[in-house]
Amino acid sequence: MLCGVFMKVAKRMKRIKPSGTIAMAERARELERKGRRVYHLDMGEPDFATPKHIREVAVKAIEEGFTHYTSSRGLLELREAISEDLKGRGIDADPENEILVTLGAKHAIYAAALSTLDPGDEVLVLSPTWPTHFQCVEIAEAEAIEIPCGDDYRLDEESLKMAVTDKTSMILTASPNNPTGGVLSRGEVKAIVDIAADNDLLILSDEIYDRIVYDGVKPVSPASFAEGRERTIIVNGFSKAYAMTGWRLGYAVANREIIESMNRIQQSTTTCPVSFVQKAGIAALRSSQSCVEEMVREYDRRRRFIVDRINKIEGIRCVKPKGAFYIFPDISSLEIPSFEFCMRLLEEAGVSTTPGSVFGRCGEGHIRISYANKIEVIAESVERIKEFVENIRR
Repeated sequence: MLCGVFMKVAKRMKRIKPSGTIAMAERARELERKGRRVYHLDMGEPDFATPKHIREVAVKAIEEGFTHYTSSRGLLELREAISEDLKGRGIDADPENEILVTLGAKHAIYAAALSTLDPGDEVLVLSPTWPTHFQCVEIAEAEAIEIPCGDDYRLDEESLKMAVTDKTSMILTASPNNPTGGVLSRGEVKAIVDIAADNDLLILSDEIYDRIVYDGVKPVSPASFAEGRERTIIVNGFSKAYAMTGWRLGYAVANREIIESMNRIQQSTTTCPVSFVQKAGIAALRSSQSCVEEMVREYDRRRRFIVDRINKIEGIRCVKPKGAFYIFPDISSLEIPSFEFCMRLLEEAGVSTTPGSVFGRCGEGHIRISYANKIEVIAESVERIKEFVENIRR
């Protein structure tokens, strides 16, 4: 009699693709273990420490024994702080019933998708976009339909209108955008709201980078329009603006019925957000925002530096981003698939970047470069990219 391990994996797992960055990350780690220096322009993570006053509040909460369960919706005081912050952006949200604090913004997207999408629904995703957006739609057994927005993330209103079918349930946006750094204008957001209202669609608006913007740009939320308030699910968090990626603190804002549904998913999965981390979130929102402003000034310095240097490389074209901390250079003239380009760049030049193809079909022909790193690292990396591209073109 043969003995073996019985294994069964659910059919839904065929819909969930592994992270497109895993192969790159694993190869980068392998090279580093062999003693190679790798220049990381791949991380979607601030390179700053979490501000001291935020850390101190969390430590104080731990020392005072604030380490137990909270409401599954999150601390009311934090929801009130979020509500106050939203008012500054023209959005009224009841902290009791219309805000849910989550274990990171990613969990908010997951809960929103499971709460509102049925199998077979179609979601119109402004693309390119963060891979998790596609994955959460697919976990809900819905279908993501990409709406091309180019490497400056501009809305093609007619394409969006033409893509609506009787299966369409939602429009998904992310402004400021990862990977392009593009920011939708007020007129573009209003057009999205109008299309959603005309067709009775939901809008999922990922606003995680809304504090990291440049040149006087002000992001606009679909929920700030009267016609968009009840049909918009805002997802946001503390990871990017406050350099709190490892703290896993996010939130969602939506109408009462959707928040109630999302809360049931939270109760069944993570129970509640981390207690003392929520205290840190209150401090982040209610303290001076000078720490955020200081980080954004440094990102801006790096942004201007890297765009200028990258655009001097023959064969690469790069749009200057308006937000976030990424550029999305166009490498299509080199006629190399983005994954192959990035893998060779890592192997031959020691620079780790992200293939545009992981951000959807509309991302191919580009690579994502994060400038959330020291400017000295950026400068050396760009020189290596320049030499690599020159060798390709010979």
